[in-house]
Amino acid sequence: MYDQLKPLISIILLLIVCAGNLQAQGDKPAEIQVTPYKTTMLANGVDKVLITAKIIDSKGKDVSGLTRSVTYKIIGDAKLVTINNLDAETFRKSDSTWQTNLTGTSRIILMAGNTRNPIKFEAKSDSLTTGATEIHTIQLGKPHKVTNDRYKPRTTPDKILGADISFLPQLESRGIKFSDNGVEKDAIAILKDHGFNYIRLRIFNNPAQPKGYSPNRGFCDLEQTKQMAKRVRAAGMKFLLDFHYSDYWADPQQQNKPAAWVGKDFNSLKDSVQAYTQHVMQQLKEQGTEPDMVQIGNEINHGMIWPDGHINNLDSLAQLFYAGFKGIKAVSPQSIIMLHVALGGQAEESDFFYSSMHKRNVPYDVIGLSYYPKWHGTLDDLKSNIDYLSKKYKRQIMVAEYTHMKREVNEIAFTVPGGKGIGSFIWEPLNTWEAIFDRSGKSNELLDLYPEIADKYLK
Repeated sequence: MYDQLKPLISIILLLIVCAGNLQAQGDKPAEIQVTPYKTTMLANGVDKVLITAKIIDSKGKDVSGLTRSVTYKIIGDAKLVTINNLDAETFRKSDSTWQTNLTGTSRIILMAGNTRNPIKFEAKSDSLTTGATEIHTIQLGKPHKVTNDRYKPRTTPDKILGADISFLPQLESRGIKFSDNGVEKDAIAILKDHGFNYIRLRIFNNPAQPKGYSPNRGFCDLEQTKQMAKRVRAAGMKFLLDFHYSDYWADPQQQNKPAAWVGKDFNSLKDSVQAYTQHVMQQLKEQGTEPDMVQIGNEINHGMIWPDGHINNLDSLAQLFYAGFKGIKAVSPQSIIMLHVALGGQAEESDFFYSSMHKRNVPYDVIGLSYYPKWHGTLDDLKSNIDYLSKKYKRQIMVAEYTHMKREVNEIAFTVPGGKGIGSFIWEPLNTWEAIFDRSGKSNELLDLYPEIADKYLK
C-alpha cells in the first residue's frame, strides 16, 4: 500500500513545501522601493547620502530570496560612489547608469556635484515598478534672524489621537455613508467613539480655480473648512489647521505658489501670507471654531511657496514662515504652532532643517514629522529621530502623518523621553492607503485597534 501511495505522498509534500515558500515570500514582487536618508544635500562636490533599495510586493512587504538585475540611473549633477560597499565604477554602464543584481536590501552611496539643481535617482528592473527619489541640492548662505525677540515655545497638555479627514465632504458628495458594525453614523462621531479626539483639516487658498485642487468645486477652501470646523466642534473634538499656502497639494515635490500671489515682489508676498493667514483665522474665530493647533506649511523640508521660499533660500523661507506666525498670533495667541516636515526617519536632514530654523530664530511650538516607511526609513529610524529632535530642540513632538503599522507608530509617538511625545494624526483613514473603512464606508478591523491605543495613551 505504501508503495502505491508513495507518488501521491511525494506530490503532497512538494505542495506543502511550495505553499510554505509562497507564504514566506508573500505576494509576487511588484516594485523597487527606494528610501533616501536625506533629500536635501549641499552642492559642494563632497556631500553624500545613503539610499537603500529593495524589492517589495503590492502590499509594501519585503520579498525575500529573490535576485533581480537592476539599473540605477541618475539625472542631474551627482554620481554613485559605492554599491553595497563596492566601488560603483565596477558597475557603471554609462555616464548616468549603473547595473548590478539586487538581493535583499542594497545600500547605495550617492555624492552630489557642485551644481544647484534637483537630482533624480531611479532604480529600474524588468516587470517591476520603478523606484525613484528626488534630492534637492542647495548652497548655504549666512543666516539672518527673522526677529530678535526671544520666543518661549508653548506646550499643550493634550495627548492627541488624531485623524486628517479633509476628504470627508468629497466622499459624502459622492453619496458615501459611513457605518460601524452596521450602524450608520457621521464619520466624525465614529472616530470619536473609537478614541480619536482631534481632527486635522487642510486648507488651500483657491482650490476652485482651473489648476487648483478642486476645480469648480472648491473642496478644502475657507468656506468648506469653516463647515468642517463646526462639525468637529459639535462632536466635542479639537482640531489642527494645515495651511498649504497653495491652490494645490503642497509636499516635498511641489510647493506651488497660489495663482493670486504670482508676480508679487518678496515684501508683498510676505504681506499676502500674513494677511491671508490672519483672515482665515479671524473667520474661524468669529464662528467660534479657532484651531487649537496650526501648522504653517505642509511638509516643508524643501521649503514652501516656491521659488521664493525654496529650501535653497533659507532666509526667505524663514521670513515667510514668520509672516504666517504673525498672522496666526494676531488672532489666536493661544494656538499651538507646528513646524512640519516629511522626514520621519531622516535624522541628518531633520537636524539640518530645524537647526537652520533655529539659527534664524524662527518661533514655533511643536515639531511635526510625517512617517511613511516606504520613504522615511524603519521604525528604529523614526524612534531615534524623534527622541533626538525632542531633546535637542526642547520641543514637544508628534507624528503628523502616517498610515501603516498603527500600533508601532503610536507607541513611538506617545513614549518619547521626557514626556515630549504628544501623539499622532493618521492621514485620510476614511479611504486612503491602509484605511480603516472600506470604499463603501463600512468600518473594518483596523478601526478596532484604536480604542486600545486610546486606553493606553490618552488616559
